Amino acid sequence: MGKPEFHFEDDTVVVTGATSGIGRETALQFADAGATVINADVEQEPKDADVPTHEAIENAGGTAEYLEVDVTDPAQIEAAVDHARNYGGVDVMVNNAGLYIEGPMREITPEQFDRIHAVNAKGVFFGCQAAANDMIERDDPGVIVNTASISSNLAQFDQVQYDSTKGAVRMITRGTALEFAVHGIRVNAVAPGQIATEFAEGWSDEAVDAAENDELVKPVPLGRAGFPEDVAGAMLFLASDDAAYITGELLHVDGGWQIF
Repeated sequence: MGKPEFHFEDDTVVVTGATSGIGRETALQFADAGATVINADVEQEPKDADVPTHEAIENAGGTAEYLEVDVTDPAQIEAAVDHARNYGGVDVMVNNAGLYIEGPMREITPEQFDRIHAVNAKGVFFGCQAAANDMIERDDPGVIVNTASISSNLAQFDQVQYDSTKGAVRMITRGTALEFAVHGIRVNAVAPGQIATEFAEGWSDEAVDAAENDELVKPVPLGRAGFPEDVAGAMLFLASDDAAYITGELLHVDGGWQIF
């Protein structure tokens, strides 16, 4: 089967949390499709590569930039979106930055709860707001894609604090899709399953080994852990003209994990 070709020439894409993992791969694939990419992240140095994302894109002949952005501060998100006007304005906003804190609900501190919600839910909410405000002001409707999770719909052990943020992302996506449709702005989300990244320390190797040995607590029907490129492809699809009649959708990329 062939891989689809996406075309984002003349488009500017802002990806929060594009230094490592899913965000990095998404940024690289948008750049490969011709887009100018802005990595808005608190860290520039990747955990899973030797070269920063924007440098990797530039080395391949693309256009990219790194901006230090803490998504818990709406003003910093807005500044990143404003900066995109140097390249014509944001056409695609990918609200991907995320935080994972595992632990029994009885042991989660108020500080941990506030922190994970500030990154995962507040960051997405105000990322959607900043992008939509800019698109409406410029009268140039674009696309917003959020990173949700299988946890947006399904509870997992020792993850109430995380699940609740991703449930919020699901409803932020649906609500903003409804509100911004009149402006021609589409809003969707990708819900990754067990993806082999450095998002949770050590999870990368564990996920691959468990899938290959059929040792996952709940088996993945496709028989393997997912990889960032699996998720990035879904991001590009939802941002593309091929998805022009899709909004408010939660697209699961989980190898079938959530179907049983």
